[in-house]
Amino acid sequence: MVFNSYIFLIFFPVVVLIHFLLPKRVQYLWLLAASYYFYMNWDARYVLLLLFSTAVTYLSGIAMEKVRTDRARKSVVAVSFVLNVGVLFFFKYFNFAVDSLNFVLMHIGLAVPKPDFNLLLPVGISFYTFQALSYTMDVYRKDIAAERNFFRYALFVSFFPQLVAGPIERSKNLLSQVNETHRFDYDKMREGLLIMLWGYFLKLVVADRVAIVVNTVYGDPTQYGGAYIAVASVLFAVQIYCDFAGYSTIAIGAAKILGFQLMENFDCPYFALSIGEFWRRWHISLSSWFRDYLYIPLGGNRKGKLIKYRNLMIVFLVSGLWHGAAGTYVVWGLIHGVYQVIGSVTRPVRDRINEVLELDPQSIGHKLISGMITFGLVDLAWIFFRAESIGAAVSMIKSMLHIGNIGILLKGGLYELGLNSKNMKVLFFSILVILFADYMKYKGIKIRETIIAQELWCRWLCYLAAFWFILIFGVWGGNYDASSFIYFQF
Repeated sequence: MVFNSYIFLIFFPVVVLIHFLLPKRVQYLWLLAASYYFYMNWDARYVLLLLFSTAVTYLSGIAMEKVRTDRARKSVVAVSFVLNVGVLFFFKYFNFAVDSLNFVLMHIGLAVPKPDFNLLLPVGISFYTFQALSYTMDVYRKDIAAERNFFRYALFVSFFPQLVAGPIERSKNLLSQVNETHRFDYDKMREGLLIMLWGYFLKLVVADRVAIVVNTVYGDPTQYGGAYIAVASVLFAVQIYCDFAGYSTIAIGAAKILGFQLMENFDCPYFALSIGEFWRRWHISLSSWFRDYLYIPLGGNRKGKLIKYRNLMIVFLVSGLWHGAAGTYVVWGLIHGVYQVIGSVTRPVRDRINEVLELDPQSIGHKLISGMITFGLVDLAWIFFRAESIGAAVSMIKSMLHIGNIGILLKGGLYELGLNSKNMKVLFFSILVILFADYMKYKGIKIRETIIAQELWCRWLCYLAAFWFILIFGVWGGNYDASSFIYFQF
């Protein structure tokens, strides 16, 4: 079940209605049942994996409070990680690991027989596994007490709005809310619906429309020149942002209607002025997870620059692998690791240049150039993320270096990529809306709060205008089939 499907538009109101009609003491049981039903709509068999991860981490939390020594506590953590990561590795990385080993051994005349496993990747396994493991670490660090009620803990792991694509919540936030009483709140419902509307706009109007162009070019890049590839690559940056931020936004809005507050997952990432800032604004729940549970335990930046750079490269290598079992994701992660290291190494030099040339890093011009360079570097890495192979990505970049006659794009060439003139105008207008909204947010102005503060007639005019715009210009089609969100594959 996906957020942009007809069944969800029936499922969610029913869940909300019954949730607030039930006695407060059993609300969490209803949400747990709804969450498991939501997940089982993909493949009911894989709910056993969700239950396994839940049971292992639940028992690990109780075990850590019963054992007496630090060594025993560490052993419990190790068992929890081995079991959870082992399941994740088997379903997501086993074939990739065997193929990689065969590639290496092939050059010395050896090969490893590959077992005939044709496994469907369980939806959301990377997300709920990391969320469950964060609970294990929080209990180990004594940041929280172990949850004794298995069903409440199970809801923390499986809460359906953010189950399959985040945000990856922390036990200190979401688990504590599971234990609270949730009463119907009109203001939260209104705000949640507005948040969901924005998420649907990002997904249906922008991401799914951009996908038509991106899929056309990336589906067979050899048929297109560098100008087309450059446009498709920039548009993919728009697509993945609107698709993933769209899911997170709908999740946050749905949770708010139910009385839950999820963490923000995106904060105007394409307004970042450096790669480091980009990662503080992009997929915040995952970035902070790696910071707290991998980077800092490895030593962070406390043990000298070389160790810091090593830790950065490890984090981004793991981040690439987390996204997918393919060389393209590994290269994408390593590129961002290299960006971070180079940025850190060259910072004193850049600061000195600014000082000597009397450049003001806070000036509009300086920020504009920094933002453009940052977006260019991020977009370059996105090519590896989206391309079918490393070789295809390299070929596309080479093609972009010989961009050729860019004028063809101004003479109707864009209309050869799957969208007609009308849809291109809708797309460009929608991108401008997103840029405006993100700029306002970047400057600390929340448009949603501004709308809510208006008079009744004005508020409803905005609500209806947004609803009808999505309904009219959303990518539905004659035989509409709800397209999955990109991050479902991770």
